[in-house]
Amino acid sequence: MNIEKIWDKWVDCEKFSGVFSVSGEHGILFEKCCGFRNRAEKLMNNKDTAFSIASGTKMFTGIAVCRLIDEKKLSLEDKLCDVLPCDLGQIDNNITISHLLTHTSGVGDYIDEEAENSYEQLQNLYNKYPVYLWERLEYYLPMITPLPPKFKPGARFGYSNSGYVLLGLVVEAVSGVAYQQFVKDAIITPCNLGHTGFYRMDSLPENTAFGYMYDETSGEWRTNIFNLPIMGGSDGGIFTCAGDINKLWRALFANKILSGNTTDLFIKPQIMTGENKSYGLGIYRYDYNGNAVYYAVGCDFGVDYFTVYFPKQKIVASALGNTEINTYSLLEAIIKELV
Repeated sequence: MNIEKIWDKWVDCEKFSGVFSVSGEHGILFEKCCGFRNRAEKLMNNKDTAFSIASGTKMFTGIAVCRLIDEKKLSLEDKLCDVLPCDLGQIDNNITISHLLTHTSGVGDYIDEEAENSYEQLQNLYNKYPVYLWERLEYYLPMITPLPPKFKPGARFGYSNSGYVLLGLVVEAVSGVAYQQFVKDAIITPCNLGHTGFYRMDSLPENTAFGYMYDETSGEWRTNIFNLPIMGGSDGGIFTCAGDINKLWRALFANKILSGNTTDLFIKPQIMTGENKSYGLGIYRYDYNGNAVYYAVGCDFGVDYFTVYFPKQKIVASALGNTEINTYSLLEAIIKELV
């Protein structure tokens, strides 16, 4: 294994701003801290800096829902319409919790990432629904419920942010507390994730990175505070650091968050997404030569993220970035090396 060589060969290693960390059972194997968490003050990113991880949050949501399944308060077969006490508009009454977790619900997506102009659609959405109001998951419903279905439930895999917003509302309906509070109580606190949370964009704690976008016209770097919801939700927006993500993977596979049976269910292939690639109940899976690898990814304005766990070697590799440099090729190179 030569992670340093993989890093050096990665085309964007000198442009990356963030933290790239690889850990084994007994500690860090390789780590790079690059760029600034605060460009104006020239404060550098360090190994404990927290970053927004965008859709990497869906892993937390999947675990949260599975926790409720573990507690016999919910099942994969439960229908969404029987759980949520609100008008679901055009959402299909046959959609189940399983469909939502596996991105097979077909529910209309308020951010349709399958569309070529998804970023433009999102900007238009923010013009109608100002980001400083996105504090509660109920706020998303008027963006979702009027949308026609994209396909019938179970017909195919179709990545869905709306589906995971609805799962957050399910967590709230079943647990009786806000989604963010449930994640804190069920995952963050028990796993001792000391620098992980749904931080407000206008009130970031110490050693937390601003996300940056480069303005080609002005030649300036600008923060993403006007481009993301002020409070993260169940489809994206949690902040975390490399060390906490390492703890999360190890707690998950040690069955410290979920029971053994439910952990197996969480990581089991539920729907194929490509050759040797599948999706479980909140994470991606890659199978090759009898080995399984699990990973989560996220990207947004001023955010880029991946984390991957190799059970055979008990290695966690994560890249948490605060610009829009795409790290997916680095993820692929690491998987190719270690699988």
